[in-house]
Amino acid sequence: QLQLVESGGGSVQAGGSLTLSCTDSGLSSGAYVVGWFRQGPGKEREWVSCLSPSGGSANYADSVKGRFTISRDNYGDTVYLRMRNLEPEDTAFYYCAARIGPFIQSGCGATATFAWWGRGTQVAVSS
Repeated sequence: QLQLVESGGGSVQAGGSLTLSCTDSGLSSGAYVVGWFRQGPGKEREWVSCLSPSGGSANYADSVKGRFTISRDNYGDTVYLRMRNLEPEDTAFYYCAARIGPFIQSGCGATATFAWWGRGTQVAVSS
């Protein structure tokens, strides 16, 4: 049973950077696909990025490709989302989630397949 905890959100100006963290000791087992999702004001939840259980493969939504980087620390129990060149459109609650199952070639897989979710951390980007 995972209890994912996100941290690192905040308020920045456009062009700034933030790094989000998602932590649970169970992530170090290497069994989970970990994804970052976000939900902006009045919008549906959307996937942002996913990382394979080994940490060797990652997918990104087109809207963040080239600006965001997902990675895992050496101990494997924390997954990061490094966000650069932030835009006002990136303003949202960001959630990390985990599932057991194969890493797919594109996207993250259906949101409903992610069994464990954190409570989210807010990111606000001003112009």
